[in-house]
Amino acid sequence: MANELALKYGCNPNQKPSRIFMKNGKELPIKVLNGKPGYINFLDAFNSWQLVKELKEATGLPSAASFKHVSPAGAAVGYPLSDTLKKIYFVDDLELSPLACAYARARGADRMSSYGDFAALSDICDAPTAKMLYREVSDGVIAPGYTEEALEILKQKRKGGYNIIEIDPDYVPEEAEYKDVFGITFEQGRNNAKISAEMLSNLVTENKTLSEAEQRDLVIALITLKYTQSNSVCYVKDGQAIGIGAGQQSRIHCTRLAGNKADVWYLRQHPKVLELPFKAGIRRADRDNTIDVYISEDYMDVLADGAWENFFTEKPEPLTREEKRAWLDTMTGVALGSDAFFPFGDNIERAHKSGVTVIAQPGGSIRDDHVIDTCNKYGIAMAFNGLRLFHH
Repeated sequence: MANELALKYGCNPNQKPSRIFMKNGKELPIKVLNGKPGYINFLDAFNSWQLVKELKEATGLPSAASFKHVSPAGAAVGYPLSDTLKKIYFVDDLELSPLACAYARARGADRMSSYGDFAALSDICDAPTAKMLYREVSDGVIAPGYTEEALEILKQKRKGGYNIIEIDPDYVPEEAEYKDVFGITFEQGRNNAKISAEMLSNLVTENKTLSEAEQRDLVIALITLKYTQSNSVCYVKDGQAIGIGAGQQSRIHCTRLAGNKADVWYLRQHPKVLELPFKAGIRRADRDNTIDVYISEDYMDVLADGAWENFFTEKPEPLTREEKRAWLDTMTGVALGSDAFFPFGDNIERAHKSGVTVIAQPGGSIRDDHVIDTCNKYGIAMAFNGLRLFHH
């Protein structure tokens, strides 16, 4: 290891010179085992590694994240997948270890956003996870280690140029963080807040019941938000994020954006979607895009201009607005976390439409009473965790 690593350029090709280095002269806690990771790759790698490390510490389960532009497209722990999830994540032909299940869930939460991701793994990368990564469009991976078989598989990806980073799992950063903006240096203490179920005890709604599974999902949501560009909200179900809204100026836009993603995730499991008559040989990315169009309101236009013939063996029946609403009405048991308080009850109204039954947020709005009343209207349990999680 060395204490600095030169990079090709910064965020953009005109931003040179570029490097990562340790100000204290210590060695970097990473090894580049393959490829030439860039500036944004390392930003994704270091943020995503922190996320999965904390998920593993909080849940005891193998964890994974799929990052794009320094925010997670998905994050999850390694619970087994149902046959339906295996099918919509395109992994029904693969052997699935617990770590591979975690990455399949993280990648599958929002497959369009995960396209070209940087993956993070909490545990040593095994062959099943490497085989999954090998066939997806991905920029790189960070993990605390790799089995010999996994490393050989990944080294063959992208004509031998796939970015593979090994990080020291025992590395502890300095307490102070620095960032230069416009030639001016900012300093702050690291966000070392430990997120656990203990911070969910302040239930302010009439419904004061949180099951262990609901507490787990809320913890996953809050840890995910800790490394998501703010403003942000996160919908979680069964151990995986299903919708993340990042970097919006208005919280209701975060809630809508993430809710729409959660809706698409659930609509992908609709029988009509599962039975779409795709032609043989259609690439997974093209399937993802086509499914998204099929679910969207634009599909009738696609049917009309005959573009369906490029992907399907026969013209599929459209999924009507009424059918979509009826299917979405069966979604329930969704947990929602917010990185800051909800200022108005409209966020709760939108969340309810996507099956949210439990919420964790800091509280502290002058309209907390309105937000609580809206939760009570739908029987939603809401905890004020008292911890803001802005990340910039």
